[in-house]
Amino acid sequence: MTMNAQSTLKETFHTDGFARIGPLLSSREVAAYRAIYDRFLNGEIDCGDKRSDLGADSARQGGAKENITQIMWPSALHPQLLDMPLHARALEVAWDLIGNDVILDFDMLIDKAPHTGTPTPWHQDAAYWVDLPDTRAISIWVALDESTLGNGCMWYVQGSHRTPLRPHWAAGGGGAIQCQCSEDEPGATPVALKAGEAAAHGGGTLHYSRGNTTGRHRRAYVLNYRPAAMIQLERENGMDHGLNNNERAVRNTGATT
Repeated sequence: MTMNAQSTLKETFHTDGFARIGPLLSSREVAAYRAIYDRFLNGEIDCGDKRSDLGADSARQGGAKENITQIMWPSALHPQLLDMPLHARALEVAWDLIGNDVILDFDMLIDKAPHTGTPTPWHQDAAYWVDLPDTRAISIWVALDESTLGNGCMWYVQGSHRTPLRPHWAAGGGGAIQCQCSEDEPGATPVALKAGEAAAHGGGTLHYSRGNTTGRHRRAYVLNYRPAAMIQLERENGMDHGLNNNERAVRNTGATT
């Protein structure tokens, strides 16, 4: 990426609260990640308590095990992922957009099964997190399938990261939270992506996705980054995003902790 392109991307991210990153993975690399992803989904890789259904209160359709499968810390459950290209490339994006003192805070897989039609409610990620003096955070959302309006592409609200955090409440039995917002909100923007492409958003950016009404999966890999000092403060306050201190440590590709 050229310096001008980096500057434009950074300006867009800080102005809108989100930005389309473009391709992070080749078609061959996408296939490799899908193969591992499916091993998580079919149970070949044991996820233990890291797996949940964010749409647990919705009726499952079409034989789906979950409506919205969330798997926290895939890189801890399957460390070989750290030797593949995505973590290093996403970290470089995070450095470019919010600073080179950031490292991986957590990663997760979110899959919307075919014909489940369960939306992910509008929310701001910061509403899940502990208060920190440095609020810089970035989520890199990577499409492993083409992401469309029909299967649940991401929607973001332009400029919402510059407004106060909205009141949130539990969305149901799956652990998701929600706030008041809709597709009619001024600045609400759908971001469709091809497989291998990514988008980024900040912790205060309002976002959501529709349910999957198509006959194919909508697999996404999400990587979250924040300053190393803030991660240390998070951990001291008991926030490890479900990793648990007695599990294997996660190394940060391209950075030291």
